[in-house]
Amino acid sequence: MTLASLRNVLKRSFDRISNDRLKHNILQAIPFWVASLVAGLLAVSYSKAFAFLEGTTFDVLKYHGWFIFILTPVCFLIGWWLVFKYGPYARTSGIPQVRAAIELDTTYYDKKIKKLLSIKILVVKVVSGLFMILGGGAVGKEGPIIQLSGIVFKKFNDWLPSWWPPISRRNMITAGAAAGLAAAFNTPLGGIVFAIEELTQTHFSYFKTALFTAVIIAGLTAQGILGPYLYLGFPDVTQIKNSIVFALIIVAMITGLLGSYMSIIILRIFRWKKSFKFTYQHIIYVVACALVMASIGFFLDPQILGSGRNIMLTTLFSSDKYVHWYTTIFRIIGPILSFGTGASAGIFAPSISAGASIGSFMAGVFNESASNANLLILCGMVGFLTGVTRTPFTSAILVLEMTDRHSVIFYLLIAGMLAQLISLFVDKHSLYDHLKVQTLHDLTHESEPPQAET
Repeated sequence: MTLASLRNVLKRSFDRISNDRLKHNILQAIPFWVASLVAGLLAVSYSKAFAFLEGTTFDVLKYHGWFIFILTPVCFLIGWWLVFKYGPYARTSGIPQVRAAIELDTTYYDKKIKKLLSIKILVVKVVSGLFMILGGGAVGKEGPIIQLSGIVFKKFNDWLPSWWPPISRRNMITAGAAAGLAAAFNTPLGGIVFAIEELTQTHFSYFKTALFTAVIIAGLTAQGILGPYLYLGFPDVTQIKNSIVFALIIVAMITGLLGSYMSIIILRIFRWKKSFKFTYQHIIYVVACALVMASIGFFLDPQILGSGRNIMLTTLFSSDKYVHWYTTIFRIIGPILSFGTGASAGIFAPSISAGASIGSFMAGVFNESASNANLLILCGMVGFLTGVTRTPFTSAILVLEMTDRHSVIFYLLIAGMLAQLISLFVDKHSLYDHLKVQTLHDLTHESEPPQAET
């Protein structure tokens, strides 16, 4: 059955419904339902491939150590080249592109929005991200999944026939991005708060039902395939002492500060790379980043590689609570090297793993008990992610849902708010704010396909 014939069948079916209001509401809901299901399936598929390739990288390092010096440069180059050559707007995280598309949401900017959210960008985004994680890049899956879901929802909106009740494209894209985050981490509340805090500047009541529906269906799709999993699990935080408040404040301030400075370093790298006039300069830079990553992973600390989920699981659920000081540095260097290549790379997971390593190290400095150490690790995750994104409530809710530790929600919120306050002294805008502005600038002034550096 062709798309045109399917549209005709649907039209005849709905013409038989006599209640106009009911018919209108059903027609308004169907695109969100179907797009959510498709986005959830794609998110699960990408997550499974991402996890498999991340495990493959560590297997290579464990059993064929020296091969990492070939694997990482090759994968980094392929990941970067795909974006540079075929999809400049698939670069780095997908969140700035989604935010730019939401801001440009008028008919006048249809061509520009298509450059941000198209099937071609979807393919480049997915393949580039998978090569980056196979090469050991300190990247996350959530940024690509968010842009992927935004693309799916936009395409369903584009495919609606002329007789269909009009649906706001902005609301579709926003709901898609929120559904993507929910499916990526199994965090439905996080997806909703993310949409409110990060993506939209419109009044929430205008599209709350559609947003809730999209998040629920995408989340249930992910759960139906992967099961009702927690991204991290159930860390023990049952014996928290009141004395932890002082250490919590220190961790929140440090992580907020370092998350902000990591963002500034990434932005400065992007600005510096704009001076590159020849392709070989980009190639040299990407290979250099890959070799640094491989060298640190092979000779010093393999924890620099990958999304950092292993660090979070080890520190939260084993007796090995306290990481070395250099692990915290490497978990910040890793995202800088990986994100700075300009390939497809999410930064949520690397940020929370960097925060976890800082919380773990500080717990060792303060000689905290296992429960207190777990709380500092969770607060470090919230603080660092807030320093990067400036979304304290999203950060707190994400970590809460990843661990199901409702008893510490107030500690997590305190960490997020303190990190936000400290971050404002470094820069009033988040990494995503700057990248969104750069994306809009590229779209407005491009006379030729923009370079892949930002």
